Amino acid sequence: MTNTDALSPDALAELRRRYRLERERRVRPDGARQYLAAEARFGYYAEDPYAGGKSGREPLRDTVDVVVVGGGFGGILAGARLRQRGVGRIRIVEKGGDFGGTWYWNRYPGIHCDVESHVYLPMLDETGYVPEWKYAPGEEIRRHAVRIAEKSDLCADALFSTAVTSLTWDDTCGAWTVTTDRCDEFRATYVVTATGTLTELKLPGIPGIEEFEGHTFHTSRWDYAYTGGTPQGGLTRLADKRVGVVGTGATGIQVVPALAEDAGHLYVFQRTPSTVDVRGNRRTTARDVGADRDGWARERRDNFLGIVSGEHVDDDLVADRWTSSAGLLEKLLPSFRRHGDPTAFEAAYEAADAAKMNEIRARVEQVVTDPDTAELLKPWYRYACKRPTFSDLYLQAFNRDNVTLVDTADTQGIERMTARGVVVGDTEYALDCLIFATGFSVGNSGVHSGRLPVHGRDGVPLRDAWRERGPRTLHGFTTNGFPNLIQLGGVQGAASVNFTHVLDEHAVHAAALVAAAEDRGAVIEPSREAEDAWLAVLAEHAPDHEWFHAECTPGYYNGEGRGRPNGPNAYPHGAFAFHELLKAWRETSLDEVLTPGGRART
Repeated sequence: MTNTDALSPDALAELRRRYRLERERRVRPDGARQYLAAEARFGYYAEDPYAGGKSGREPLRDTVDVVVVGGGFGGILAGARLRQRGVGRIRIVEKGGDFGGTWYWNRYPGIHCDVESHVYLPMLDETGYVPEWKYAPGEEIRRHAVRIAEKSDLCADALFSTAVTSLTWDDTCGAWTVTTDRCDEFRATYVVTATGTLTELKLPGIPGIEEFEGHTFHTSRWDYAYTGGTPQGGLTRLADKRVGVVGTGATGIQVVPALAEDAGHLYVFQRTPSTVDVRGNRRTTARDVGADRDGWARERRDNFLGIVSGEHVDDDLVADRWTSSAGLLEKLLPSFRRHGDPTAFEAAYEAADAAKMNEIRARVEQVVTDPDTAELLKPWYRYACKRPTFSDLYLQAFNRDNVTLVDTADTQGIERMTARGVVVGDTEYALDCLIFATGFSVGNSGVHSGRLPVHGRDGVPLRDAWRERGPRTLHGFTTNGFPNLIQLGGVQGAASVNFTHVLDEHAVHAAALVAAAEDRGAVIEPSREAEDAWLAVLAEHAPDHEWFHAECTPGYYNGEGRGRPNGPNAYPHGAFAFHELLKAWRETSLDEVLTPGGRART
C-alpha cells in the first residue's frame, strides 16, 4: 500500500469532518426497515417475466441421491463437482425458469460483471470456453452457467419454476424429505443449499408507493414489454416517457447510461453517489489471457484471489482497478496480513484511502461538465464503505440534456409518491415510469431468513438451533443436529469480490464430503466440540472493523448505518488462506465430520 500524494494532518482532519457530515445527512432512524420485501401485496414484483408461465407436471414422489437447492452458479458448481465424484441422481431445484441464478433474473440493459470474465466464469478449463470480453455481459454469463449444467448432465432431473418449501430430516430412514410449492414430496440422502446472497429483492418503502398511477418494476425483473429493446439497449418505447430511477449502486451505474440513451427524459434519484472508477472494457483473445495452455484459467483466478486477499503475488495477471486498489479492501474483506505497528498501519491505510478517493472525485470533475451536478456526484466516504463501481459511461450520461440528477440526501431519500410522480423537498417530479434499482437483502437467503424451514434431528428448526449464540458450523458448511446438510456460500467462511471462485471451492469441498460419506457408509455431521473449535478459530484473530463501518455512509455493508452483526462470522485471514485450510483439512481430518452408521453426534 503506497501513497505518493500524502495529505497533511490538517487536510486529513478536514476530510474526516466532511465524511462525518455527509454520513449524518443520510442516516435514517429506520435503518434497513426503510425497505419492503417483494411479498404479499408487493409479491408481483418478484414474479418471473422470462419463464412464460409454469408448465404443468405431476408432483414427484421419488428418491434422489442429492438435492441441490438453487440453480445459480453455486448450485450448478455443486452439481458439477458431485458429478465428477461419481454421484448418480442429482436434482437441482430452482425457482427460476432455467439455470443462472443472479444471471437468470438480472437482464437489465447494460448488465455486465464487474470482475474480469476470465476469473469470474468458473470451469473455463473444463469447458474449453474463452470469454469474448474482459468484462462479460450478462447474457454471456448466463449462457455459460447453462453450458456447465449441460456438460455435467444436470438437466434431466432439474426442477425449474419450483421453490423448495421445507427440508425435514427423517432419522428413521436416514434421509431428507423435501417439499416444494408444486406439491412435490421426495427424499434425498444429502441436501446442498446454494440459495445465494442476492436472491430476495427489496423495494424502497416510500410513503404512497401504491398511489403512483404510472408503471413500476424492479431491475431484476426488467419489463422489456414496456421499455422495448434488449440487454444490449434499444429501449425505443421510452422515447416519449419521463423515466425515474431509484438507486445508484452497482446496478444503477449500468442501467442509467442505457436509459439516458433512449428515454425522453431521465431523472436519477440519488441518496449517496457511488465511487465510479475506470472500467476499460474491451474484446479479448485467447492469446491475451494465455488460454493456449492447460490450467490457464485456474492460474489466473488464483492470482486474482491472492491479490485481493492480501497475499504476496509476484505478477498481476488481471491488472485492473480491483487489483490496483486491493490494499484498500482490508476493511471490507477481513483478509489482509498486518505487520508492524498497528497505529502506523492505520495511518498509512487512511492516507492511501484519501488519495484514492481524491482521485475518484477528481475524475468526476474531469468528466461531468456541469459543476453543480459534478459536486453532487462526488462520493464523500472511505473507499471500502460501499462496493466500488466501474464505468466509462455512467458519469458521461449526466452531460446529456435529457438527464437530471435529483439529490435526495437532505430528505434521506424520496419523501413520498403521488399519483403523478415522486416528491423530493418542495418539488414533485412527474413520471410515466419509476424503476427500482434498489438491489437485494444481501446474504438473507431463504434458509437464514426462515422462508425455507429446515428441521433436523428431533424436528429442531435450524433457526432455533442458532437463535441464542448465532450460527454454529464447522467451516461454514455443516451443523451438529443436521445430518447430511451442506450449506454453500453462507456464514463463517471467507468472502471475496470474486464470489464464483468462492462458490467453486465450496462446491469442491461439498463434493468431497459426500464422496467420503458414501465411501465409508457414514453420515456427515460435526460434533459440538468441532463447532466450538471452529468458532474459536474465527474469534481468535477476528479484526475489529466495527468502528470503521460505524463511520461509513449508510449502506448494506453497515446495516444502513445502524451497525453490522456482531460475532465471528468470517474467517479472518481471507479467502485464499481459507481455501488452503479446507484443502489441508480434507487431506488429514475428514473423519472429524463423518459418523459411521449415522448415529447422532454430541
